[in-house]
Amino acid sequence: MQRLPTQTRSEIQRRIAAARDASPGGVIACDGDGTLWSGDVGEDLFHALVAKGPFLPAAHAQLRAEAIEHGLGDGGSGEDVARRIYEAYLAKSFPEERVCELMTWAFADWTRDAVAAFARDVIGAVGLAARLHPEVTETLAWARAEGIEILVVSASPRAIVEEAVREARVDAAHVLAATPRYAGDTMLAAVDRPIPYGPGKVGAIRGQVGTRTLYAAFGDNAFDVAMLCEAKIPVAVRPKARLRERASEVPGLVEIAAI
Repeated sequence: MQRLPTQTRSEIQRRIAAARDASPGGVIACDGDGTLWSGDVGEDLFHALVAKGPFLPAAHAQLRAEAIEHGLGDGGSGEDVARRIYEAYLAKSFPEERVCELMTWAFADWTRDAVAAFARDVIGAVGLAARLHPEVTETLAWARAEGIEILVVSASPRAIVEEAVREARVDAAHVLAATPRYAGDTMLAAVDRPIPYGPGKVGAIRGQVGTRTLYAAFGDNAFDVAMLCEAKIPVAVRPKARLRERASEVPGLVEIAAI
């Protein structure tokens, strides 16, 4: 497993400033789960829904369809089916990207305001402020003060990511996340595809900023590899084993020193 060279926040900031001076008008992209904060807020949201409910009819029907497709049966409440699917995901028999989509549309038949309020409560309940990674939040604060646009790119549901980034003082308007479809004010059991997962992160960034330079990208896991490769300065944050195993695919990858 590859050992990565480590750089301090100051070193990375100097490199970003140099990239900005060479190509004005660019952006920074940062993954959310495991990078900007520890843990996975999409899973926090999903587990809270499983614990508290309800899965309304549209979500329950789609959950049953997903379970049947993957050989997991179709019996039980929405909560029961959701638990079986999550257990299958942990056992690597249900695709990770598909479970990210599922966690996004699991609130089908809820209204936008109800989902936002639920997500806000979850962020408070899990104490996300204490899970922020200061080496990243302080680097982003520096970039914001320098007038550099920051994108948070996540495969977790938009509603929870928008609430989460407020803790890091990032504008929720700059969130690129898994986005459910709506009919008026009511969520449908469907998402916009592709979600920002793996190569989909690069597509989301380019769809937002076009050909503007990506000065730096921050990620922690293997599904950030495509995004990291897109950046002038690819930065690993407390990297997981899966990212270390693929580090050779990302030229110039460095690890930011934890605080």
